[in-house]
Amino acid sequence: MGIEKILGDNIILTQLNKIVNWARKYSFFLYPFITACCGMEFMSVAGPRYDLDRFGAALPRFSPRQADLMMVVGTISHKQAPILVKVYNQMAEPKWVLSYGVCACSGGFYNNYATVQGIDTLIPVDIYIPGCPPRPEMVLDGLIKLQKKVAEERFSDWPKGASPVAGV
Repeated sequence: MGIEKILGDNIILTQLNKIVNWARKYSFFLYPFITACCGMEFMSVAGPRYDLDRFGAALPRFSPRQADLMMVVGTISHKQAPILVKVYNQMAEPKWVLSYGVCACSGGFYNNYATVQGIDTLIPVDIYIPGCPPRPEMVLDGLIKLQKKVAEERFSDWPKGASPVAGV
């Protein structure tokens, strides 16, 4: 009781904030939403040469309820759009989205009625990785940028009810 009065609430929350964000940035549970040719490049990133495990994103989860990072890999058609939104809505908070490839980022060279012109029209995107297909180094750079973004988050930025500590 006495230490809280001496230090104040902000110092304790700041330290807890740093600890929780450090743990989160090295423990992404990714949900790969793979629809097209970028999937082959995604497999190479997940392989031993580039090793996503070094960045805390090694174990893919094929249940959205167990994932906090969605990697949308490839072209999304309007027919697949409701499925993508449903999977995103089933993910627990906090959650992040990585748009992988030019087709997911902007529709690519499919400028027609059947293709979604960027998944950011459907769900919020945290990191964009352009390229057709993007090189594995670009994907790792995107993961590092996402880690920096997660490390800088504050409890006040999290959605209501997503705090790891009751009453915060």
